[in-house]
Amino acid sequence: MNEIFSEFIRTKEGFFSDHSHGDSYRCSATLKDGTFLPCVILRDIGRYLNEIIPRLNALDKRKSFFSKKHTNDNYENILKLYLTSGNRINNYDIKSLTKSKFAMPESLLNSIEGETTMGWTGFVLEMHDGSIFQYGTTYLVQFFDIPEKYSFEDVMKVHNHSYLNAANKIVRLQEGFMDIPDDYDISNTYRERPFFDCYVDLN
Repeated sequence: MNEIFSEFIRTKEGFFSDHSHGDSYRCSATLKDGTFLPCVILRDIGRYLNEIIPRLNALDKRKSFFSKKHTNDNYENILKLYLTSGNRINNYDIKSLTKSKFAMPESLLNSIEGETTMGWTGFVLEMHDGSIFQYGTTYLVQFFDIPEKYSFEDVMKVHNHSYLNAANKIVRLQEGFMDIPDDYDISNTYRERPFFDCYVDLN
């Protein structure tokens, strides 16, 4: 493994694990041309291949005269998913890696409960100085915006399934709600951030 990646991984900064991609590391990256990418995830290329190959092999085994078109369609859909979705950066273009200020510590992420309602998780972060900020995400949790002058280390408490009303008071959301409360201004929400995947050999 390139020393740039091995040194960062040894710090355990930005560690992130999920069922789909296994162990990953969230960071910021500076490219060799000076471009700065604030949100990058280092993913294991071996895990990625082990996810794709069995799915393609399974389609091979189901091939028959009657299912040929259906199987070809599935092949195309799988290849579209793995080859054209998501943002990616070549590992050989990276000059250096640093901690990303947009990556919540794993302990904080684990404090956030599941979906508030289908396709939406709403919560409020309370800082040590008493400030409160409304957060929400459709499904991504790898990186989040953070108010200026704060870091995620400043978070004292997570108020799950909650939002801030017009008076800036914390209000509990009804889990599974169908209609958004009238005073729930989702546009005034700190949201998830886009990121780049970078595949390396993490072993």
